[in-house]
Amino acid sequence: MVEYLRNAWYCAGWDSEIEPGKILSRRYLDEPVVLFRDPSGTVKALSGICPHRMAPLSRGCLTDGAIQCGYHGLVFDMDGKCVKNPFGATPKNVRVRSYPVVERHRCVWIWMGDAERADASLIPDYEFMDTHFSGRDYIHVNSSYLLEIDNLLDGSHIEFLHPTTLGSGQVSGGHYEAKQDGETVWSNRFITEEMVTEGMSKMLGTPVGKPVDRWIDIRWNAPANVVIFPSAVPTGRPRSEGYDMPAAHLFTPETAKTTHYWYAYAFPKSVPNAEKLAEETIKYMRYPFEFEDKPMLEDQQTNIGDQDLLDMKLFWLPGDAASSRARNILKAKMAEERKEKSLTSVASN
Repeated sequence: MVEYLRNAWYCAGWDSEIEPGKILSRRYLDEPVVLFRDPSGTVKALSGICPHRMAPLSRGCLTDGAIQCGYHGLVFDMDGKCVKNPFGATPKNVRVRSYPVVERHRCVWIWMGDAERADASLIPDYEFMDTHFSGRDYIHVNSSYLLEIDNLLDGSHIEFLHPTTLGSGQVSGGHYEAKQDGETVWSNRFITEEMVTEGMSKMLGTPVGKPVDRWIDIRWNAPANVVIFPSAVPTGRPRSEGYDMPAAHLFTPETAKTTHYWYAYAFPKSVPNAEKLAEETIKYMRYPFEFEDKPMLEDQQTNIGDQDLLDMKLFWLPGDAASSRARNILKAKMAEERKEKSLTSVASN
């Protein structure tokens, strides 16, 4: 059985995906979940399985501030308690699991672990989603979320996997540093005198066809929440003369080998045509993510199968340092959860 970190915040979707009066059905960490808004507009999340005959609640409907199963009409309130049985007395102790959710930074965050431990202050900082113009998108990927994390934290691959979209021939010659601050991992790359693609020049606000100095700083927080802070200036100029265009990359495991991937690119409102740039950038980035990253990761997943990448005898490169640290942090946190669960089980017996 695949192990996940459960006492953590995962992205459940963009806020715009959960529309009033509609049910959104998704699977997170191998668990079916339904999301919807209550009459006040607050997002709710319940197990997507009716406890009567395992029917999917996604085939039901919202009615009078509750959700009705589409199979036999059992009705559950917004917190999961059964409040109506069309065939007799309402069962007192029948309910579906509810999950803590928080709407923040234009995302809906879900806590898949112990509800009493859900602490909204632990949601990673994506404040730029509130203060900048941003374009947002979503891709479903048939690979482990861990491979997605590896891919993002290893910026060296852009020279070879994205040569005409995101990379250049100078990436491998840049300066690379992986560092860890508590449970936050950074993967930082600085490339000098780089000839970036025309598309990247437009996004970064640098002259097309002229060499630039480019910074690619990447932050990871458990379990799978990444921010990339890219910026560039004409070669030799200080970084302060450019602007950051922070990018959110949020991965949530659907199953052991499939992943929900939300991403967004944001531009400071002070940048000329920032809103248009955000829209154009999100369209531009879909090609390298969907037609370059996605096929590579899916084929990589096929080769790995059910094995753990860290247990395999592989050759490692310097660019793997950050992803290795992230994986080790995840393993340690999951081991801690396992220990706590074991101690709780012993105490209850």
